[in-house]
Amino acid sequence: MQEKQAALSWTEAEVPVSERFDDPYFSLENGLSETRHVFLAGNGLPARFRDGFRVAELGFGTGLNFLATLRLWREAGAPGRLSFTSFEAFPMAAADTARALTAFPELAPEAEALMAVHARLGAGPVEVAEGVSLTLVEGDARETLAAWDGLADAWFLDGFSPAKNPELWEESLMAQVFAHTAPGGTAATYTAAGFVRRGLAAAGFAVSRVPGYGRKRHMSTAVRP
Repeated sequence: MQEKQAALSWTEAEVPVSERFDDPYFSLENGLSETRHVFLAGNGLPARFRDGFRVAELGFGTGLNFLATLRLWREAGAPGRLSFTSFEAFPMAAADTARALTAFPELAPEAEALMAVHARLGAGPVEVAEGVSLTLVEGDARETLAAWDGLADAWFLDGFSPAKNPELWEESLMAQVFAHTAPGGTAATYTAAGFVRRGLAAAGFAVSRVPGYGRKRHMSTAVRP
């Protein structure tokens, strides 16, 4: 892991909060349920799973989205391999990751598998479970995504709030997301902010505003035609 790690504080409910962005890492209501609604269902998963399916993500955070995807892949009995690539500027220390993930006892087996390889993240693909690899790309996504030679079938756009972390929602970065999306690929995000939706549309995505999770009335999904 690089030295530029996440600076955290913790709520009484043991939710980590980014001191840099003054934003919690997952929903104060139910982070796992939000992940399943926004990123999994929002990308049409598990119905679209197939051998060689590729997920990419802006903002690894605690790894919750990865763990929920791994669990769904296993439950779906999907064949073959799944690759998951996440772009993260400020990775969490291992101890903080482990502490945060105790909030999701349902995912304990997946969390244990992640923590077993945590020290190797950031150095290329890591096999977390049979047939499932995780690549953590450290650094500013505005630079690292442009240099990535991969494509994704599904994108999880999970940066901190656009109001507090606008850099991760810039139109130029949304254009890079589009360029690294396979034809027919999708993207989903918890935000329905106008400038984010406009950026996705300007990049070439067909964008929809759909019901959000919990108190968030709307979220956004996108498809590359």
